[in-house]
Amino acid sequence: QVQLVESGGGLVQAGGSLRLSCAASGRIRRIDTMGWYRQAPGKQREPVATITNGGSANYANSGEGRFTVSRDNAKNTVFLQMNSLKPEDTAVYYCKAAVVAAPVFLIRDYWGQGTQVTVSS
Repeated sequence: QVQLVESGGGLVQAGGSLRLSCAASGRIRRIDTMGWYRQAPGKQREPVATITNGGSANYANSGEGRFTVSRDNAKNTVFLQMNSLKPEDTAVYYCKAAVVAAPVFLIRDYWGQGTQVTVSS
């Protein structure tokens, strides 16, 4: 059993910043790619940023230049620094991690419960 817990969401004004955190816990053997996804009302869930276990990051066009994803492998934690937030960034942000965990050796995706980010105009 693996759990991902997000934190750091909240209400901010346009132009403000938030830093999201996601910590994985459980019988973890290895974590590969971790990432952030978001889903706004009336829209499909979309990727925001991903990062490999080696630190290679990829960003969606919506966040590139404003968002920064990073991770602390020793703590099984991934972060998303969001600057210059816009109202269109309002969404539930979900953490995802590809994890190998006991008692099996297959890599599978785990999702966090999500954290609400609201950007007011």
